[in-house]
Amino acid sequence: MPDVARTAREIWAAPGSSHDRVIATLRVVLPVAIGVLAAFVVVLPLYAGGDVSFLLDKNKVEVAKERLRVRAATYRGEDDKGQPFALSAGSAVQKSSAEPIVKLENLSARIGLRDGPASIVADHGRYDMDQQQVTIDGPVRVESSGGYRLVTQNSTLDLKTKTLKSGGAVTGTVPQGTFSADQMHADLERHVVRLDGNARLRIVPRSTR
Repeated sequence: MPDVARTAREIWAAPGSSHDRVIATLRVVLPVAIGVLAAFVVVLPLYAGGDVSFLLDKNKVEVAKERLRVRAATYRGEDDKGQPFALSAGSAVQKSSAEPIVKLENLSARIGLRDGPASIVADHGRYDMDQQQVTIDGPVRVESSGGYRLVTQNSTLDLKTKTLKSGGAVTGTVPQGTFSADQMHADLERHVVRLDGNARLRIVPRSTR
């Protein structure tokens, strides 16, 4: 039995056997593999920690249409008297850094008045960050303490002066009664409303006393 095993090992190790062919192949493959590994180790730090320079074909690069898109955005500032205001939106998009206009969706504003805060709610609008004005597209609802409410559309809200100018019909409620007109200019701070075109005011006597 030992002679048979020894004869098999001698045959496996004999020149030209499968073992001899494996050794000959490893003599070529192992140096090549070691060279590739060494090159990888040298090049890897350049990509892992350093800056990489490359060229792009401007005709094949996609350009973002919007500079900034934010969800649940809030802008804060102060009016001419130093009182704070806050303008919030469900989403805000600014198209260009050179254009200080932010497109707002589901917007609401809260401003401080002498007799308490007032809230303005609208669906769409554009906020001019330089002028601190909001141009509202579509309906807008305003409510303030003391029983002042109005509904209008296509308006411009100046957050610094706390004025609202409508571009369409307006209806509202004041402590004295109700009013309506084709257009309106309201000083929210002083509760002064100027009506233009088909102005109507219904006074409730009990409310005036």
